[in-house]
Amino acid sequence: MGRKGFMWGAVLVTFAMLGSWDLTRGDKSSSAQTGIPPETVADYVHAVIEADRTFYTVHVVERLQNKGILAATENWRVANTLPLPAQFLRESSELAEKTGTKVRYRLISAWPINKQNGPATEFERTGLEEVRKRPERAYTGYISSGSDRSFQAMYADRAVSQACIGCHNAHPSSSKRDFKLADVMGGIVITIPMGR
Repeated sequence: MGRKGFMWGAVLVTFAMLGSWDLTRGDKSSSAQTGIPPETVADYVHAVIEADRTFYTVHVVERLQNKGILAATENWRVANTLPLPAQFLRESSELAEKTGTKVRYRLISAWPINKQNGPATEFERTGLEEVRKRPERAYTGYISSGSDRSFQAMYADRAVSQACIGCHNAHPSSSKRDFKLADVMGGIVITIPMGR
């Protein structure tokens, strides 16, 4: 993720975490609690993720591979290659989480190459089906873990370049090998903690 994109994402997440800050008056409000709705924050975070990942996929991975300069591979750390776009997203999520905001995001699919990227919850299973049917709309909901509550949003993850479909269609661990450009390949799940 680019520094500017990451910084903007961190700024937006910070506003979401302030929750009761009245952005129109600029002071702490004890009577009228206002803030940025989690749906809006998730949309902002998704826009940054999508822009950075698409740029990386199209203008770095695909460009360097097409020129025969450098490829993206699963074992990029030891092979001196580029991370795959899915790995780029996972790595940037781990870096974002280290900022202390506790916002998480991950890429999942009904046909994951890496089985860890399969749906882990009922929300994720249902969300994948919903974004496949209606890719223009986010699938959203609240989840609870003990006394903690989080907002989750899933957005369609589309094949944005030949590099995406080439990898998925040819990979020996892929269970689906007929992706085309713009197909929904999975979903990006964003989790925003809401407190207790």
